[in-house]
Amino acid sequence: MNKKKVVIIGGGHGQAAMCRGIKYIPDIDLSAIVTVADDGGSTGRLRRQFHIPAMGDIRNVMIALADSETLMSDLMEHRFEDPDGTGKDVSGHNLGNLILTAMTQQCGSFLEAVSTIGKILNVRGRIIPATSQVITLYALMADDVIVKGEASIPSRENRIRKVFYDSPVHAVPEAVKAVEEADLILYGIGSVFTSILPNVIIEEIGEALRRSKGRKVYFCNAMTQPGETDGFSVEDHVRSLREHGAPVDAVVTSADIIPDEILKRYAEEGSIPVRLRESAHDYEVIRTELLDFDGGLVRHDPDKIRKAAENLL
Repeated sequence: MNKKKVVIIGGGHGQAAMCRGIKYIPDIDLSAIVTVADDGGSTGRLRRQFHIPAMGDIRNVMIALADSETLMSDLMEHRFEDPDGTGKDVSGHNLGNLILTAMTQQCGSFLEAVSTIGKILNVRGRIIPATSQVITLYALMADDVIVKGEASIPSRENRIRKVFYDSPVHAVPEAVKAVEEADLILYGIGSVFTSILPNVIIEEIGEALRRSKGRKVYFCNAMTQPGETDGFSVEDHVRSLREHGAPVDAVVTSADIIPDEILKRYAEEGSIPVRLRESAHDYEVIRTELLDFDGGLVRHDPDKIRKAAENLL
């Protein structure tokens, strides 16, 4: 029996949640293509100091795809305290980021470092950085201001027109091959402009997406993101993907009823639910329960994501 080939394109905690659920689907060949455009926090400091691709999202996906929770996976998440807020030495650094940096120096290759640590964690599937280059994401805003750096883009109160790179970025060949051969390609879950699109706008990946015969499905965010998708509908998210060259055949959106007290808390932070606004679409719309509200937060539930993905397959 040939295994179905599934590719998840994205970054951040949303992609990790998808991986955490989908890894338990039997008889699939799973690949996660992960953005390396992050330039904030521990990741950004290591990137600037050692001139290596951003590894924070890679680390999140590694832990999510680990066969089981182990001491090693727990240690990968450990963050050193920074009581003085100085950000000196290891203060504020994530141990997993430091391990990936050390392994990159040992191996002489970021790709090999990711592969080696993946074997240590016994990950289910392949983790593929979108590129092995050190890249900087830019955003053109609605008022024609250009914002430099992934971490700076959501902080500006403005509408994003498009994201781009200011110099040629080449995809890792394994990423292109995975997309071309995929039976199912999933975008998400996560920041559309700063987690998903940084992968899509790499020319070879965008071209592979448009060539691939696999079904392309977008798992839409449940809540808008202040500074990035203020006031966005489901349709606005899909339009943003398509305008950047990402084909979308279907969108999966939450049918959960979010408790009023949680909605109120999010509204105070400028975040509202992402709703469908239009009655006709040239793509399939799939509404299903996806969410978990533990701790008073709106989060995607890995088990519900797994069920949704199984239905797609």
